[in-house]
Amino acid sequence: MTEYIVLLPGNETEWAKADEAERARVYGKHQEFAAALAERGHKVTGGAELAQSTEARTVRRTGDSVAITDGPYAETVEQLTGYYTVQSDNLDDLLQCVGILAEGESGLEVRRCLEM
Repeated sequence: MTEYIVLLPGNETEWAKADEAERARVYGKHQEFAAALAERGHKVTGGAELAQSTEARTVRRTGDSVAITDGPYAETVEQLTGYYTVQSDNLDDLLQCVGILAEGESGLEVRRCLEM
């Protein structure tokens, strides 16, 4: 099986303002996604919801100097909010399952994981 990562971008400000009903709706989509994966022979091997990007630290190296700054790497409205790692023999079907989570203009990114 090939391993893929499903990257979940999102607007952290909107999520912070979401009421319980909206949060339940979104989490319900994730349950539907997990059920579809299991039914169709894909295997979730990992994943997590990530803390707010305000907790991120960016590390850069210039020569012998290391600079650490607070906050995310990129200043954008959307940040990486979570991910899944999924093993699959059928990328086309996996992409159809990922469509369960896709909403609006924001797209989800799926990439093949390379073996180290």
